[in-house]
Amino acid sequence: MTRTAVVAFSGGLDTSCIVSWLREDYGFDEVVAVLVDVGQAFDIDASIARGQAAGAADVLLVDRRAEFASDQVAKALKTNALYEGRYPLVSALSRPVIAGAVADIAVELDAEAVVHGCTGKGNDQLRFELAFRANYPGVTVIAPLRDRVWTRDEEIEYALERGIPIAQTAASPYSIDENLFGRSIECGILEDPWQEPPEEPYELTADPRDAPAPEEVVVSFASGVPVALDGEEMPLAALVTDLNGVAGAYGIGRIDMVENRAVGIKSREVYEAPAAIALIEAHRALEDLVLTKSELRVKRQLEVAWTDLVYEGQWFSPARRAIDAFVDTTQDIVEGDVRVLLQPAAATVVGRRSEQGLYAETLASYAPGETFPHEAAEGFVRIASLETELAAARQRTTAARA
Repeated sequence: MTRTAVVAFSGGLDTSCIVSWLREDYGFDEVVAVLVDVGQAFDIDASIARGQAAGAADVLLVDRRAEFASDQVAKALKTNALYEGRYPLVSALSRPVIAGAVADIAVELDAEAVVHGCTGKGNDQLRFELAFRANYPGVTVIAPLRDRVWTRDEEIEYALERGIPIAQTAASPYSIDENLFGRSIECGILEDPWQEPPEEPYELTADPRDAPAPEEVVVSFASGVPVALDGEEMPLAALVTDLNGVAGAYGIGRIDMVENRAVGIKSREVYEAPAAIALIEAHRALEDLVLTKSELRVKRQLEVAWTDLVYEGQWFSPARRAIDAFVDTTQDIVEGDVRVLLQPAAATVVGRRSEQGLYAETLASYAPGETFPHEAAEGFVRIASLETELAAARQRTTAARA
């Protein structure tokens, strides 16, 4: 019986080596490499060549760009997902899509195993393996980089010895993951949190110190999702791509942070996500205009819970779906336009409007003609202060007895 393994293939160094290891070290007769397109920039011919040179029986390309945008990216924007207040879940969002596509093919081929290229110290092992098991219950999951720890230099040497063409070199050792929502950059000098990241690995963002003159863009939303940029309607994937280009020129979304990983360690992470940061700022501003105070309070708490779940690989969990159900009920009225000023390293909301807005100028204004019921304020303050007065009286009594 032919032993078949299906690999989540990126075309990069790790997964190219893995294709070869599966044949040499794990004894598989057939290795199928699945390259899932979620909007990353890649050379399809070069990726296929790497997979074939490594010994893959087939290299399959699966296009999931539209699904990724309409599902994971849209949900993340509606939830204002920023892990630890900064990271817009770039890689975490793509893993359920990639793993789901790999699992589907493994089911079709009746494969013995599915394989990923994650290490034992990263978050992605959780994301891939939980997604594999949600889509192919009972499947064997293999993680070669967890079974044996390889250094980048060792992988590079291994690939070169076997004639596998690679992009990484000892001089450019970065590990880069990307999709239409952004890029994550690791390894090399970035592992020292004291060192400033060099310009070399950045592609989506320019140095903010070289930014052009500030400019303004208008983002339009319907049901909580961006639908137009400067009045031009477009699919979400295209809107994100266009805004990445415009906002990236200002260095917006260039994130350098020390992050708390799910496995209990801190790691220095560098991200590029210009559109994500600008759109979340715009979306939050529009929500502030149209949602009630209670809705906002509850939603802001659930946003953190949703983000933590997705970061830790729980995309297919009932809890994530339950939070989405709440979020969706709030988003029906999140429609309107937001003016965003793009300037060096910052996307600042400078205006917002919506027919669903709860802002009433005649109530908020101090100008002539305002309609706020001042006569009601005294009673409101009196009632609101009752508990404070009672607690203060108790404190004085207790102090007097001491």
